[in-house]
Amino acid sequence: VQLQASGGGSVQAGGSLRLSCAASGRTFSSYCMGWFRQAPGKERELLAAFSRNGASTHYADSVKGRFTISRDNAKNTVYLQMNSLKPEDTAVYYCAAEVACYSYIVSADPGDYDYWGQGTLVTVSS
Repeated sequence: VQLQASGGGSVQAGGSLRLSCAASGRTFSSYCMGWFRQAPGKERELLAAFSRNGASTHYADSVKGRFTISRDNAKNTVYLQMNSLKPEDTAVYYCAAEVACYSYIVSADPGDYDYWGQGTLVTVSS
């Protein structure tokens, strides 16, 4: 499985960006798919994720109500719509896939994810 993340860039506070993660592989729809971010000096954190087969979605409290994860199985692509961006959202954003996962449960542990995109930088200025 290869993941290709794109859509990062620079935006002013209050603005929006949409990240995309294009995945190869025929069983994309059965994976748990997540978006993480890592700011300098901080640990990689889970922002949003789909459980297996997209049965449920999960969001970190820090982005709930501002970010939305979605997927297009026909295009093998997962998106992260980010609205009301804040300077503290500045980070490198990664998409990731977990193969052996569950419906209705997602892991926040980056170590549980099997495949990673290359990361895309999001910079939010005040």
